[in-house]
Amino acid sequence: MKKLLLSVLAVTAMSTTANAQLKNVLTKAKDKITAGKSGSLGTSEIGSALKEALNKGVTEQVTKLTAEDGFYKNEAVKILLPEELQKVDKKLRQVGMASLADEGIKVLNRAAEDAVKEGTPIFVNAITSMTLTDAKGILMGADNSATTYLQKSTSTPLYAKFSPVVKTSLNNVGADAVWAKIIAKYNTLPLVTKVNPDLTNYVTNKTMDGVFKMIAVEEKNIRTNTAFRTTDLLKKVFSMQD
Repeated sequence: MKKLLLSVLAVTAMSTTANAQLKNVLTKAKDKITAGKSGSLGTSEIGSALKEALNKGVTEQVTKLTAEDGFYKNEAVKILLPEELQKVDKKLRQVGMASLADEGIKVLNRAAEDAVKEGTPIFVNAITSMTLTDAKGILMGADNSATTYLQKSTSTPLYAKFSPVVKTSLNNVGADAVWAKIIAKYNTLPLVTKVNPDLTNYVTNKTMDGVFKMIAVEEKNIRTNTAFRTTDLLKKVFSMQD
């Protein structure tokens, strides 16, 4: 009976470790805050570590998106066509215009790569503006609370910043010309419903989605892999989960 109990406990421990690494950090931090203890790790240090983790996500992951093919060859964030334009894509391929359809997808991603460069100052401002109350809420929240905080704090100003930049970028990379040609070709085909999509709005939203997704990747890396804790503060705070 004793052996059976030990086996059950061992399996449970492994499962807990595999599925709740960050929860350990949150629980221990919450205990410190709730109990008001003045242990070696204070709320201000935890808040600073969260800022470092978010800033690391911005500087390392967002930078990757600004490179050529940062969106286009990254399947996690690659911008595909909206539902309205999927029928356009299908029809063009049916009539032998596959290369034009492919180019249409590529230029949307090129516009995102060009526009995302403008987002970094907004993210940095949101991170540096994080208060201890914000940090406490993040620590007591869900596993993706840091990225969720950043998304909530930046979505409105980020959209306002990105939208005109995306509009300019669509022109800079030739997307406007390509899509004007695509839509003109499609609208002349017999028995089709004419389309007039708002590409600026679509690419803006997809660009933002991609940015937040990549920041979440870095957040997870810091939580689960000690190699990504590149400062003493990150090591000190996130070692609580180990």
